[in-house]
Amino acid sequence: MEEKKLDIKSIIGFVLIFGILVFMFYQNQPTPEELEAQKAEQAKIEAEAAKVENEAQKEPVQKAKVIDLTDSIAVADYKNTVGAFGFTQTAEDITTLENEVLLLKISNKGGQIVEAKMKDYVTFDSIPVYLVKDGNANFAINFSSSDNRSLSTADLFFEPSLTKSGENQVLSMKAKVANNQYLEYRYEMKPNEYLVDFTIRSQGLSGVFNTSKPVTLEWDLKGIRHNKSVMYENRYTRLTYNHDEGNISKLSESSDFDEETEEDVKWLSYRQHFFSSILATDDHFKTAALTSTNLVEEESKEILFTKSYSTKAPLEFKGGELSQNMHWYYGPTDVKVLDDYKDLGLADSIPFGWGIFGWINRYIFTPFYTFLSSFLPYGIAIIIMTIVVRLALSPVTYKSYLSQAKMKVLKPEISEINEKYKDNAMKKQQETMKVYNKAGVSPMSGCVPALLQLPIFYSLFMFFPTSFALRQKPFLWAEDLSSYDTIFELPFTIPFYGDHVSLFPILASVAIFFYMQMTTGQSMQMQQQPGMPNMKFIMYLSPIMMLFFFNNYASGLSLYYFISNLITIFIMLAIKNYILDEDKIHAQIQENKKKPKKENKFQRKMREMMEQAEEQKKAGRR
Repeated sequence: MEEKKLDIKSIIGFVLIFGILVFMFYQNQPTPEELEAQKAEQAKIEAEAAKVENEAQKEPVQKAKVIDLTDSIAVADYKNTVGAFGFTQTAEDITTLENEVLLLKISNKGGQIVEAKMKDYVTFDSIPVYLVKDGNANFAINFSSSDNRSLSTADLFFEPSLTKSGENQVLSMKAKVANNQYLEYRYEMKPNEYLVDFTIRSQGLSGVFNTSKPVTLEWDLKGIRHNKSVMYENRYTRLTYNHDEGNISKLSESSDFDEETEEDVKWLSYRQHFFSSILATDDHFKTAALTSTNLVEEESKEILFTKSYSTKAPLEFKGGELSQNMHWYYGPTDVKVLDDYKDLGLADSIPFGWGIFGWINRYIFTPFYTFLSSFLPYGIAIIIMTIVVRLALSPVTYKSYLSQAKMKVLKPEISEINEKYKDNAMKKQQETMKVYNKAGVSPMSGCVPALLQLPIFYSLFMFFPTSFALRQKPFLWAEDLSSYDTIFELPFTIPFYGDHVSLFPILASVAIFFYMQMTTGQSMQMQQQPGMPNMKFIMYLSPIMMLFFFNNYASGLSLYYFISNLITIFIMLAIKNYILDEDKIHAQIQENKKKPKKENKFQRKMREMMEQAEEQKKAGRR
């Protein structure tokens, strides 16, 4: 009865603490006028810092040769350098392709995309989301001419021609040798789509190309920072690719430098957390050399880029000409959008997780949350999903708590054995196993339910940071459920914690402390076994680790853990106080002891091994 009162007092104390925290933050929250003033001042400071840093870091991925088109000598030198391709009119100009969701700017110089802007999305500081801008990307075909010139399309001028094909916009960029001889980049943009068809082909150039030497496609890009925490964004910024008949692989997201050479590559995704630049090809690249370089060393508001990606892939001549059908995707890393291109399999570039974890995330949690958020506020949808998950797992929680209750009933006998055989570890283990076997209790039965929950927990751990549906969706004091919430800005940075205080991780840490007190309190009362972890230390360490680890994580994930642990606490209290009866459990165990217990093969083998080890030990003493 005393334990029951103690549990009720504990939960009342927890509710009071939670209420005090919420009230305190409500009372101390700034007025709307103060918030606006703070935001304006912060925006001014960040804009000035970004301007200075932008000038310092605005180096293009690879500089093409700059030509002063007003200088006749420079133009003549250019035409002499490019040989037959000097036939193309030299003019610096930009052609725009635009639909309802995407804006692309293509330059005459290089015929490549020099700006890609998402029209429906903004960054954390309300700037439009750009995937290509200010020279952060370079796309080129490198080849040799029949007169032994090494040329790159990045240095060539292209002549544009913009036409219509039904509702589609078609842009033809031609680097000409003559009016009917040219290398063409063809872009076709459809309404309301992020995918742009892209074709590379040549006409009448079989005598201009040196077909005995390789021709190489090169694509370089530096990922532009979009999120509030650059370290958090960089953790989910990665080069992913489809190769070898559908295998999905990734370069390292944490190494300073990583590289691979792969065969039969179908598409390449330069993922920038919630947005992706993808190049897919219908004909597949025979091989591709891939590199990823990390550009982020520490958390900073001034860093502009996260990773630098590079791909080099050889193209094959067909009858002395080039012909490669491809697709550019510049858009959100959103399963709802990417699933529209099932024939290319672009949704596989989303980091759902590996194996069964990814399957659960993609086909259970993602559709379920999408359904809930279609008619509920996004934060409420997380709470409802958490409640459903915890109720679904409540039978597992029951099994785990039942195992703990049985172990508690057997505690006096186990303590007696520990004291009786304290100087003989082997005999102590033998006698302990006999007690468990007679009582029909397995010490592992409490671990199995926990293992069964791991796929669910890991899938949810991957779901919240990568769910596009949570991006920039507010809830309570959190402005963005896909990023950390902030209730206080620190005037300094705490290592591994950051320069701000997030409330959801605090609430989650308090909840996990109470949860662990309930689940490990019994273990702490038992005698500490040599070599076993100190449960009291773990009970205090785990919430502190969560507090530090989740301070820069998605607030939606911390909200989930807070609600999940809160619900689990109530479920366990209900099981303990209203479902399980320790007296009945004790009586059942005594009945089990009276029944003859048949050993299975594993138990018999373990017993024989222990007895054999004991006999050897006794023989050694003689």
